[in-house]
Parts: sequence; structure tokens; C-alpha cells
Amino acid sequence: MNIIVCMRQVPDLVEELELNDDGTGLNREYLKLGVNEFDDWALEQALLLKEEHGGSVTCLALDTPEVDNTLFTCYAKGADKAIKIEGDFANGMTSHSAAKLFADAIKAMPHDLILTGVQSVEDLDGQVGVLLATNLGIPHVSVVTGVQVNGKVAVVRKEYAGGMLGEFEVDLPAVLGIQAAKQAPRYAPISKVRAMMKEKKIETSASADGATEAGITIRRMFKPESGKRAEMLEGDAEAVASRVAEILKERGLVK
Repeated sequence: MNIIVCMRQVPDLVEELELNDDGTGLNREYLKLGVNEFDDWALEQALLLKEEHGGSVTCLALDTPEVDNTLFTCYAKGADKAIKIEGDFANGMTSHSAAKLFADAIKAMPHDLILTGVQSVEDLDGQVGVLLATNLGIPHVSVVTGVQVNGKVAVVRKEYAGGMLGEFEVDLPAVLGIQAAKQAPRYAPISKVRAMMKEKKIETSASADGATEAGITIRRMFKPESGKRAEMLEGDAEAVASRVAEILKERGLVK
């Protein structure tokens, strides 16, 4: 079984994020990137399926800053092949364009199952997997929390709002948007990642034209404004209750 995992680099949310000059996006000059959390779950699911059924796992990523570290980490975790799609993607990529670039690369690769993270922490629209499947003309299921493969059919568990679960049978090849695997993503020691840098090679794939006019156009972004500080209520229960009543009246919530 040939499993492909699409990996994306996203801004590190621990870092201080700054807007660009025209306010339409992030200032990426000094932006630190890391692997998308949900893509890491997708990789773990792929490795679990490989351990159970055999086959190979290929990690596919766009050529963004520091992506080599991500792909060598994939090797350290157990991936068999790592490929980066060449191009200038340092300024970010819409879901539509990313899906088209991934699809064009995957069409030339053997694939039985394609896994993506359910969404990216950068856009939170959950569309890459859907659009990827559309471009490839194959089935798709998203918000997946469990996968079992039986021959040419995958039985997948999909989560709905309110904790409801649904189970689907999907003919392979298919695209699955992974929200969680059976276990947390495995850890790759730095020493093993460095060893992979010496032993393994990252292959490259020429990118086709991924430009697309579809998607959301951002006109302006704003940083959150600081509000008034919270008022801490002190005193006994009667004093606190009295002050709460005053606040509700001041704000017109009660008469």
C-alpha cells in the first residue's frame, strides 16, 4: 500500500506575529515556521497503517523555509520517502493553490491512500483535503479519527459536532483529512534527525502552475485591541452579590 502524507509549514504561534505593511497578511521576513500540527497526526496515522499492513509512506511538502528539517524529521519517524515541490512559496499559499500543487505532483506518483491534516492552523478552513480530492477525482472524508484498511476499502470514523461519530466505507484510492490518530504523534530525537540528514535524500518535484483565482481575498487584518482590565470583586458573598447587581444595572442588562 502506497500512502502519501501532505505536509504544510505554518507560522509558529508561540512567536510574536506581525502584520505586513499593507495589513493584508503576516510579515514573513522573520517569521518562524513549523509543521502543521494536524499534518503530524496524519503522518502518525500513515505510519500506524504501514506497521499494520506494510507498504510505504511518502511525505510531500511545498518548498517553504526550513521544510528540509520537517522532511528529515519525517524520515526519523519512519517515512520511506520525502519529496518537496520546488517553487517560491515563502509568502504563503492559499488552500486552493496548495491543493492544486499537491494534486499535480501526486498524479505522477503511485498512491492508494492520501492523508492530510484536517485543517491548517494558518487558515482553519479545512479545504486542502477536499480540494485535493476534487483535483484528483477520488473520494474524500474529513475530520477522521480512525482508519482501518481492508484490501481496496478503508473503513473510517468521522467525528461530528457534539461528539457524534459516523462510520464510512471508502473505496481506495481516497483522500482523508485526519483530525487524530489512535496514538499521539511519535517523538523523533534530534540525534536521529541529524542521522537522517546524512543517510537520506530529499527528492524534488517540479511545480506546475498552482495559481488560482478561487478562494478568499483578504482585504485587511487587524491585531486584537486591548480591552479594559477586569474588575476583581472582593468582600463577602453579600458585598460581591451587591456589586454584581450594580454592574448589571450599569450595563442595562437588568432594571
